[in-house]
Amino acid sequence: MKKLLSIALTGFFFASAGPCLHAQAGQSAAERSKALQALFAEIWQDRLQRSPEFASSIGDKRWNDQLTDYSVAAYNENLAREREYLVRLGSIDTTGLSEQEILSKDLMARELAENQEAAVFKPWEMPVNQFNGLHSELPQLVSQLSFDTVKDYDDYISRLKKVPTAFQQITDNMTAGVEDHRVPPKYLLEKVLVQVNTIAQMKPETTPFARPSQKFPAGISAADQQRIKTEMLEVIQKQVLPAYSRFAKFLQAVYIPAGRTEPGIWSLPDGDKYYGFLVRRSTTTDLTPDQIHQIGLDEVKRDEAEMLVIAQKLGFKDLASLRASIAANPKLHPQSREQLLDAYRHDIDQMKAKLPELFGRLPKAPLVVEAVPSYIEKDQAPAFYEHGTPDGKRPGTVYVNTYDYQHRSLANVESIAYHEGLPGHHLQISIAQELTGLPEFRKYEYYTAYSEGWGLYAERLGKDVGFYQDPYSDYGRLEADIFRAIRLVVDTGVHSKHWTRDQMVEYFHQHSGLDDATINAEVDRYIAWPAQALGYKMGQLKFLELRAKAQKELGSRFDLKAFHDEVLDSGALPLDVLDQRVTAWIEQQKGSR
Repeated sequence: MKKLLSIALTGFFFASAGPCLHAQAGQSAAERSKALQALFAEIWQDRLQRSPEFASSIGDKRWNDQLTDYSVAAYNENLAREREYLVRLGSIDTTGLSEQEILSKDLMARELAENQEAAVFKPWEMPVNQFNGLHSELPQLVSQLSFDTVKDYDDYISRLKKVPTAFQQITDNMTAGVEDHRVPPKYLLEKVLVQVNTIAQMKPETTPFARPSQKFPAGISAADQQRIKTEMLEVIQKQVLPAYSRFAKFLQAVYIPAGRTEPGIWSLPDGDKYYGFLVRRSTTTDLTPDQIHQIGLDEVKRDEAEMLVIAQKLGFKDLASLRASIAANPKLHPQSREQLLDAYRHDIDQMKAKLPELFGRLPKAPLVVEAVPSYIEKDQAPAFYEHGTPDGKRPGTVYVNTYDYQHRSLANVESIAYHEGLPGHHLQISIAQELTGLPEFRKYEYYTAYSEGWGLYAERLGKDVGFYQDPYSDYGRLEADIFRAIRLVVDTGVHSKHWTRDQMVEYFHQHSGLDDATINAEVDRYIAWPAQALGYKMGQLKFLELRAKAQKELGSRFDLKAFHDEVLDSGALPLDVLDQRVTAWIEQQKGSR
């Protein structure tokens, strides 16, 4: 089978300033600026064309009839193009260009070089798990599309016709993974099989793929509606569902039997090196797994001390007693799915009114709360955020997991609502999308430590505006915080220290009151998605560190709104870059006296 050719370019970044060897002599700053912007635009258009689902998700409909090419040949071509972009970036001298232009060049070069480094570990050979993959991303894409015209529907039908090819491509990649001994844990793949079969066994009209045919805009004629519905259901029945069925058979007969038995990524060829790379990518720091493990242990200890204070105020002698009481108290658990959704809506609405106290710049994009789709709810987190379109036609959405709602705690709803909605992901991502004067790619940059770190930092902002008045809710805030600290311990535990899954679950039980459904889903998530969960706490600690630094150095001149606007005004950034920018901002504030 054809293998992917790649080049590792560890640390392959270009100088921000100073003359480049290949710079064209005599070019003015304006000419070099124009060349840089043109290159950014070219790279962005290339990305949209190569990732048509992403383009659709941000409202760009030019490739709405396409799916991503997952073939090895496409990966090779993409890596080659990105190496060429790196060379072209390096030829542009940024002397005399603006601070943001220099930053944009650095961020693009960093991202392209990181893609080359990642390719060494062949991530395309493990493209599915119970948390991510084509099988779950395709039906979720439907909710991100808008259907306004006949062309929108016809493009969608054309896109559905490409589903069998996409599944065959990832099946080929997974087969290569079996040959290279790069396969996820067997028990996680069994969960994937359940998810795939859930869709494969649906009737065409009840699948998520048929939803666009259930309601048409007024401008589409009855004749077109009938034609579209007939064609759509036929494609789902004859092409989409059979593709799911074939994939299920492949999983059952070939892939699951080849699944690895150890949960940690260390058990892959070059697994320790791969985990080190993933840790650096997720945290945007140079900290080792051992250092992060110790930070996690320290943070768990600190959180437990604060939680014990609340427990004792509520009349409990220890955390175990309070946790047992919460688990047994029906008033602290939703009685219906709708009650759980309404709790999130209430907390987001109350925070929305307080945002002007915390931010000078507010997002324009609307936000809604919906339930996690039933076909993925069992293995999903308690809640997650999906960005809307920049034009506001599709709002940002906080998806709440209502599966097994009776055993979910209402005590942590307030903190999660702030994290996923306002002032967390929705505010940060929407502001980034609404930025002007920056290349398009900057509006959609994603660094786990920044974006998820901001979400966790946002949970604490409720304290700044006087929320968490209910001691159970404040305790829930600390439960959410220790939840992320525990992640540092168990993620590094399983992937670096060779912990078993049972050790991960036991550590969770010892240090949290989370319900079994959440613990099991989360533990399996870290096993499936190594290092991703490290970004939350590491990012939050950096935001808190920079805020404390600004407060200490600026004293009475410290303005919380100005600080927040500063950390949000350039979109998502690596933590080292964020540190440099905030440090420079502090010095600027000192100099403005």
